This record gives sequence, structure tokens and C-alpha cells, in this order.
Amino acid sequence: MNEKIYFHDHGDGNVHCHTHGETGHVHSPETTKAVVNRLARAIGHLESVKKMVEDGRDCAEVLVQLAAVRSAINNTGKVILKEHLSSCIVEAIKSGDTEELDELNRAIERFL
Repeated sequence: MNEKIYFHDHGDGNVHCHTHGETGHVHSPETTKAVVNRLARAIGHLESVKKMVEDGRDCAEVLVQLAAVRSAINNTGKVILKEHLSSCIVEAIKSGDTEELDELNRAIERFL
């Protein structure tokens, strides 16, 4: 399934997604930007870890920094999952779309 993911926010602090025909999930540009920013920070941190390895830094320091990168990625996944559950899955349940639930289960298995 080649769907674009878009986040949507009505300005009340509750971000959610919508499916609009063949375009897929729709999310607000603000939430998309927030997720992209989180990923950019994790990428930057990972680049720093790479430099640490290249510079011969202490293995324990590298491992601590790798744990921080993993945490940043996991937290980004949690943001996406929480948003998806609170909106997309709610909408899927309302419409009786069990395929969306199956897809979520597969995605969670891969993520974990």
C-alpha cells in the first residue's frame, strides 16, 4: 500500500489523520514537521556517534550515545503510533475497516 501520511490538527491540540480517497492518511503540516524534526535530530545525533567512532572515542561513551539515538527513534515511533491509534484507527473501527487493524498489527510487530 503506497499511501502518503498526512497529519491533521484542528488547532485544539489533538492531532489526527484522515483518509481522503486514494491520497491516504492526511496529517497537518505542523505535526509532519514535528515528526521530521525529531527524525532530523536523531540523524544528527547518529552522525555525531559515527564521528565518535571515527575519532576512537571510548566504547562506553559510544554505547551511551547509541542508546540515546535508539531512544529518540523509539520516542518518534511512539508519537506516530499514539496519533495513529487516536485518529486513524478510531476512524477505521467506526467504518468497520479491519484491514487497517491488521496493517497496524503488522507495523507494530516490525517496529518492536
